[in-house]
Amino acid sequence: MTLVQMQFRPASAHPVHRTVADTMDAAGPQVWENMTVEVALSVMAADHTGHLVVCDEDGLCTGLVTRAGLTAVRDSSGYTDRIRLRDIADVIGPFASPLTTRVEAERAMRCRQLGALPVVDEDGNALGVLALSR
Repeated sequence: MTLVQMQFRPASAHPVHRTVADTMDAAGPQVWENMTVEVALSVMAADHTGHLVVCDEDGLCTGLVTRAGLTAVRDSSGYTDRIRLRDIADVIGPFASPLTTRVEAERAMRCRQLGALPVVDEDGNALGVLALSR
């Protein structure tokens, strides 16, 4: 595993070139992709969060689910209590690198209408979550 060396600088220093690593939040709760939609919603409610990082059986980040997305799945006509997070098409990606600039990441999130984006290292481990500023 290769570690990325990061330099910390004041928030006022070159705000245009700030990276995702400078502004991301902690990854928060991480759940397995074989978890059901109902259980994931319960985890969100217990943790008072609007999103969960989803990991595969090796602990690598496969995506992120939101309360709004899971609620939409649960309220759909095809919903059953057997639907797992891995069955939801939008669970997989996209991801941001910690070296991506904040401006680039926010632009991509707005184009894809994402409120949050997982930040992963080169091995696929979740480092944090970037929330879109309003």
